[in-house]
Amino acid sequence: MHAATLVVGDRLGLFARLAAIGPCSAQELAAATECHPRLVREWLSAQVASAYCEHDAQTDTFWLTPEQTACLADATSPTYLPGGTIAANSNHQDVDRVAQAFRGDGGIGWGEHHPHLFLGTQRFFGPVYRGNLVQHWIPALEGVHEKLVAGGRVADLGCGHGVALILLAEAYPESAFAGFDSHAGSIEAAREAAAEAGVSDRVTFEVAGVEDFGGADYDLICVFNALHEWGDPVGAARRIRDALAPDGTWMFTEPRTDEELTESVRARTFFSVSTFVCTPSALAQGAGDALGAQAGESRLRQVTEQAGFTRFRRATETPSFMVLEARP
Repeated sequence: MHAATLVVGDRLGLFARLAAIGPCSAQELAAATECHPRLVREWLSAQVASAYCEHDAQTDTFWLTPEQTACLADATSPTYLPGGTIAANSNHQDVDRVAQAFRGDGGIGWGEHHPHLFLGTQRFFGPVYRGNLVQHWIPALEGVHEKLVAGGRVADLGCGHGVALILLAEAYPESAFAGFDSHAGSIEAAREAAAEAGVSDRVTFEVAGVEDFGGADYDLICVFNALHEWGDPVGAARRIRDALAPDGTWMFTEPRTDEELTESVRARTFFSVSTFVCTPSALAQGAGDALGAQAGESRLRQVTEQAGFTRFRRATETPSFMVLEARP
């Protein structure tokens, strides 16, 4: 129930404005955001009750701590949360469709979901990429930073709105970048974002899946949290290996997992989204036994080995994601 208040707070700028003006009354925040004061007070009360906001009973004022600001009001922070609640909202919107899949063949294509999934994915993962991709993930890969500085070839499969690829293009102006996604709407958004960022001269986006993306001899192929959504992950990994240069690198991220099925906030999150999005996506592509979002490092290693990769390691990680490196 509370997650929906984050979606509203993000859309109306309530968190951002509260962070900007500091301690204030509900009436003052309502005036600053041009919102109904009675609803703003109820919304603020929901945030206090959830420890998402602070309140002084004597002055009847509300404010955000630096930690709450980083999670709720700063869209550039790697801990920014509202984007994830937009994606979660898409699950609620898709309940009827998912229930039909349970009674049917289990499949739901990525493009069949509520539009909030696409927006929420971009808003949730964007800060993670901005806080980690160039600063930590690329340097953790063997020799990749040097190749991109000199001028390399990079592909991003399942690129979505292109956030990660645009960040790489901005950081490595001598390299060329190609993004591929089977969802036409995402590719259109990615092209617009690249033009706005001024990198269209070295970044291209095309509608294509892992089975038919173009190009060869890539120095780096990226797959961000998409492998487990594909119907034939081994076949996809084999196609990626064939498209790499002889000394190329496949970097892919996947959610971290526990060794065994156990109670965990992280596992609860990823098993839930996997039930609604990831596993139906793989089943829609003909998967016999979909990986799911909690496949785990051992099973992912098996995928790379079956595809012909000879080197595999966890290059680095965040609290929620593994950054995996596979090489021919």
